[in-house]
Amino acid sequence: MAFKQRVSEFKSALAAKEIDLKHLRRLCFSGIPDGSGTRSVCWKLLLGYLPPEKDLWPETLKRQRSTYKQFVEEIIIEQCKGTKSGKDSKEFDVDHPLNPNPDSQWLAFFKDNEVLLQIDKDCRRLCPDISFFQIATKYPNKKVTTGEDRDFETLRERVLRTHLEASHVNTNRSGLKNFSAPRKIAPEEYFVLGDGEEAHWEVVERILYVYAKLNPGLGYVQGMNEIIGPLYYVFCSDPNPEWQENVEADAFFCFTNLMSEIRDNFIKTLDDSACGIGNMMKSVRNMLKERDIMLYRYLEEQQMRPQFYSFRWLTLLLSQEFALPDVIRVWDSLFADEKRFDFLIYVCCAMHMVIRDQLLAGDFATTMKLLQNYPDIDIHTILSKAIDLKRPRVAAPNQTHQKQKGGLQFKKR
Repeated sequence: MAFKQRVSEFKSALAAKEIDLKHLRRLCFSGIPDGSGTRSVCWKLLLGYLPPEKDLWPETLKRQRSTYKQFVEEIIIEQCKGTKSGKDSKEFDVDHPLNPNPDSQWLAFFKDNEVLLQIDKDCRRLCPDISFFQIATKYPNKKVTTGEDRDFETLRERVLRTHLEASHVNTNRSGLKNFSAPRKIAPEEYFVLGDGEEAHWEVVERILYVYAKLNPGLGYVQGMNEIIGPLYYVFCSDPNPEWQENVEADAFFCFTNLMSEIRDNFIKTLDDSACGIGNMMKSVRNMLKERDIMLYRYLEEQQMRPQFYSFRWLTLLLSQEFALPDVIRVWDSLFADEKRFDFLIYVCCAMHMVIRDQLLAGDFATTMKLLQNYPDIDIHTILSKAIDLKRPRVAAPNQTHQKQKGGLQFKKR
């Protein structure tokens, strides 16, 4: 009955002509009932992709999806024209693959390939516990995957050729060229599907590549694949065929909006700043010191530095600490947090306290293993503890609080 009531509450909230985001946040904070695309719509609203006014949705989606198609056209097609069949004679005289000029398009192309190879490597291992990302999408982007008359290389072809150049061609001591065996794929990596097909991980790869090109100041940083993975998975679960067909564009913009809030965590030069990851790790440690001094002191004695484990917790929004369904449930609360990711600090502190007995009973190696490979615990236990930590601490009855100021004592009313 409770589940049906919550489903009804969400339906009512999303049926309004202008959605009350404050009310929706309260509902989502306690978890979004999965089904009928409810979570997909709620996340798009919470991340600022969809406006509260439902009348604006068709035009907003049409504009954003058209913009993303233009990004793909310019970044993957137009900027790579000539890489498959070669430049025409006039242009070839001006620019060529060995041109050392910093303005050479080929030089930029090769640098982009380095980024692409890292994205490809990470996406091939995305969410290995489920088979979803290895499955072919129903809506492959045929414009960039098929067609014999293409004058550009697809991302798949660029990766394959780069590996061929780097791994297949060797020079022996006499200066003679010889070809080695094809590149070996690690057992945990996903294989490429046949022509005309695209696996979901390849779609994610394209999103990340476009994002890196549009954000040269940040580019691609390892771990971003773990941020976009759950977003893309949830949006693909939407039963609306139109939204499924345009999931790539929707996921791109929601990922972009999310990264605009957490990008400082990925910038190394900001680690020790007020907005950097270092300050967040300090906040988790200070909260633990305030709420569980015994556990705090024990971790200090063990020299268990936050960089060893909470760096990953905070940077990747706990996406690697739990199974995907649990990550999605945690993100319901994180996205609904009006102060955005303040609740993440409470969740991280709760993660310490929920396993405090195990931590206190172990040595350095045991403690490290527990924190770096968090045990399988009901996610609702952790979230309940985090909510308890979030509530203001109430003073005991009849307790008098006194503060010293200027040598005088003041009673707190």
